[in-house]
Amino acid sequence: MIFNTYAYLVSSVFFIVLFAHAVSEAYDPLDPTGNITIKWDVISWTADGYTATVTMTNYQMYRHIMSPGWTMGWTWAKKEVIWSMLGAEATEQGDCSKYKGNIPYCCEKKPTILDLLPGAPYNQQVANCCKGGVVPSWGQDPSAAISSFQLTVGSSGTSSKTVKLPKNFTLNVTWNVVCTYSQFLASPSPTCCVSMSSFYNSTIVTCPTCACGCQNRENCIT
Repeated sequence: MIFNTYAYLVSSVFFIVLFAHAVSEAYDPLDPTGNITIKWDVISWTADGYTATVTMTNYQMYRHIMSPGWTMGWTWAKKEVIWSMLGAEATEQGDCSKYKGNIPYCCEKKPTILDLLPGAPYNQQVANCCKGGVVPSWGQDPSAAISSFQLTVGSSGTSSKTVKLPKNFTLNVTWNVVCTYSQFLASPSPTCCVSMSSFYNSTIVTCPTCACGCQNRENCIT
């Protein structure tokens, strides 16, 4: 897992979290550099924090994130709360008892976030949200291999110098694993070969040179 921090001009900031094969069992030898990247992009500042767009991109060539979809989590670096969310939802509100009047949407130290389902009310949506956590692979459809949501964070600091990236990101997904059989892995060459002659020839044409792997050519059908 790699954390990189960049600062924009105009006092904007974003963080990138890279999940290189979210779980070790998901390693794909056909796509060794495939990864899922999460970008935490601060788009505006508020009185006690900021609003950010969180974008997850499935850069894997063959693996889709299938139903029931992704579940994302993290640990706040300080005592942050979530005032509101669009395009996703927290599974628990947590203990917000110290707040009177205006109650945060989520006070969990370690929030768990789910994507909204398709058909969510329009006023709860943002671009690339609301897919039920299902995200196609980059190899299948790059334009659809994205899932986003937006959140407003409080008690976090109000500048790029005071805001801290959440820690211990987790990403749980359901993989669509396609198993393929490779003849070349099982054997460097076909185990048998039959080459038929033209319709008018009553004999079978001999196999090409090395068609049987150059091991037992005397056993080739003639």
